[in-house]
Amino acid sequence: MRLPPGKLRNDVLRDTVFPNLGIEDMRIVYGPREGFDAAVLEYDRDHYLIVATDPVLGVPGETFGFFAYHFAASDVAVFGARPRWLVLDILLPPGSEKGFLEKTMRDLNAECRKYGSSIIGGHTGVYPSVAEPTATTTAMGLVRKDELKLPLARPGDKIVVTGKVGLEFAVSASYFREMELRKLLSFREIARLKKSFRFETVVPEALTAKPFVRGMHDATEGGLTALHEIANNSGLGFRIYAEKLRLDPMVRKVLDFYGIEPWSVSSSGTLIAIVPPEKSNSLITELQKNGIIAFELGEFTEEKGRILVEHGEERPFPRFEGDPYVELYGKG
Repeated sequence: MRLPPGKLRNDVLRDTVFPNLGIEDMRIVYGPREGFDAAVLEYDRDHYLIVATDPVLGVPGETFGFFAYHFAASDVAVFGARPRWLVLDILLPPGSEKGFLEKTMRDLNAECRKYGSSIIGGHTGVYPSVAEPTATTTAMGLVRKDELKLPLARPGDKIVVTGKVGLEFAVSASYFREMELRKLLSFREIARLKKSFRFETVVPEALTAKPFVRGMHDATEGGLTALHEIANNSGLGFRIYAEKLRLDPMVRKVLDFYGIEPWSVSSSGTLIAIVPPEKSNSLITELQKNGIIAFELGEFTEEKGRILVEHGEERPFPRFEGDPYVELYGKG
């Protein structure tokens, strides 16, 4: 069996990865499991330590340092912890310019200072076996035990989403498929999309939303199909109302151009918030006060069905069958 490109599917994780995790440790509160993008460890009587790891590769050079911080830091923030410490590996191919490393470290330093984080160790080197700049970041943070946020829902909880669905795909297309997009967008629109990579983080959203939510998830690879993982782990179903989805007009143009639905497209930077009904409006108001577009997209239900209501008709909510990003950009 050949493994498909992209993040490993849950069945491979269950069959091959999860059965081989070393010894049991009483300090592990939540270890590797579907739908959990960070680990939760006992730290002291009052706090948990949140730990998450993510790779960065195949991204435009000017975005490398930003994503080396935010991919892993976002996974810590959605568990309710401010990213505090980072361990960073940067592996570069032969011929890499010192200027690239300098810009990467300046960008990393800027994000660390913005959010109160420190890089505490790692490794950096140039190796013949490395084809393109690659980073792996492990981010860590502390959260009070009574403030831990898990991606679990209860019946009736509202699904609040921030307005960046599909942005990751559209931004990547502006870099890697610019000539194609010139048939669709102006030079100014493409330039705006390229600059929008700085919105591909949920750190500010998660830190703002923390007092209002039951749990959170970053809609990365697979996008909003992460709702299935939340529902599976919670023993629930959900209903999503298509007319409530708010897409940036340029993002909608790009998705329509490639014939891609918004539900399963990679959407790093899109926060999925699990919210008690009485706090939904307050959360949306607070996010909007901070310049973050957010909207209520549906709710979790006791009935186990996962339903998308679109044009007055119901159909099963799409599942993650393959990443459009990988399928498109894997063709060169």
